[in-house]
Amino acid sequence: MSLTDREVADRLARVDALLDGVESLPDPESTIEVLQGLLDLYGEALARIVAIGGETLGPALVRDELVSYLLVLHDLHPLDVSARVEKAVSGVRPRLGGAAVETVAVADGVASVRLLRGRGGCGTADRAALLEEAIRNAAPELDRVEVEEIGPPPVLISIDALRRDPGARTS
Repeated sequence: MSLTDREVADRLARVDALLDGVESLPDPESTIEVLQGLLDLYGEALARIVAIGGETLGPALVRDELVSYLLVLHDLHPLDVSARVEKAVSGVRPRLGGAAVETVAVADGVASVRLLRGRGGCGTADRAALLEEAIRNAAPELDRVEVEEIGPPPVLISIDALRRDPGARTS
């Protein structure tokens, strides 16, 4: 069975919704124990795949979004959280409409990034949301993503320029 990325996303959303309802079941402890057992088995299988594949297979595995997510879930991802955040920031740069972005720090479950808006500032909320989503997808174990938005430096206009007659010609 092969699922499209959209089908995978839909199934993940459905599984998350079902997991949210587990605690309201008549016997949640048994359900949680079964789920944890399956998770442990799949994690062990994934660890063995990674061990067998070695350094050659690792880069190929992390290119797939679902596999990369599972590697993070089982603490098997070859890149640490800082490297994944940096990679996410680099990957989203072309979609930020000219705004510059830099990673400030990744520590204690928090990724801090700085978004340097260009002049005009249109779509800055969308840019921040896009940046946060990319980082959360790359490093779902983070507790928080902090996006500090910094505007462009102010434009300075001299008093003389304001007093000048707009119709007057300068030579």
